Amino acid sequence: MCGRYASSRQPDDLIEEFEVVESRIAAPLAADYNVAPTKDVYAIVERPPSRESEEPPQRQLRVLTWGLVPSWAKDPSIGNRMINARMETVADKPAYRKAFATRRALLPADGYFEWYPTSQTTARGKPVKQPFFIRPKDGGVLAMAGLYEIWRDPTKGEEDPDRFRWTCTVLTTEAEDSLGHIHDRMPLMVERERWHDWLDPTTPGDTSLLVPAAPGRLEAYAVPTLVSNVRNNGPELVEPLEVTS
Repeated sequence: MCGRYASSRQPDDLIEEFEVVESRIAAPLAADYNVAPTKDVYAIVERPPSRESEEPPQRQLRVLTWGLVPSWAKDPSIGNRMINARMETVADKPAYRKAFATRRALLPADGYFEWYPTSQTTARGKPVKQPFFIRPKDGGVLAMAGLYEIWRDPTKGEEDPDRFRWTCTVLTTEAEDSLGHIHDRMPLMVERERWHDWLDPTTPGDTSLLVPAAPGRLEAYAVPTLVSNVRNNGPELVEPLEVTS
């Protein structure tokens, strides 16, 4: 799964990297080295310039909330549980089917965290879990495959600017061999040459566009357990753990 990641790049960097045409960012998000579900995150989507426009979709940078709320949901708290969608079932699951068809996104990340159960145990006999940070070896950005939805809040009036809630989820697949010993699932990546096909809302979703990161492209290293507490934040969370002899 992907339940925590890091995102420190600024909007200008993402606009350049992802060739964004229109920024819908009212105010930049602070660099976040401990992105957790229900937090606001950056997303790249393709949308028509306006509802009435006949122009082709434009690539936009937006802020979405992590945890997908389907348009038909009665209670938005369902999003707290819908942070990941499995590639194997995303085209069929009612919660994700519509979004997969027309509302696909790229979620930029520096890297993501997974926890590996060690041979050590706690006082209660449970394995001590060691966090690992997984990132591109070249320091580039991860373009994680995502879906988004727009939920209409029935308690807000037509003139309320917050009447629509934009939310997202991360697609996952089986981890590639070099990372499978840490966790059996990993986020799906979208390669640069497939960004347009993945984002284009005028074409149906196609899982063949999605691939795990190529073997050897990512590196994983142990990081301080500080990241296990969502209240902790800062670049020290992604620094390699110093091993003492």
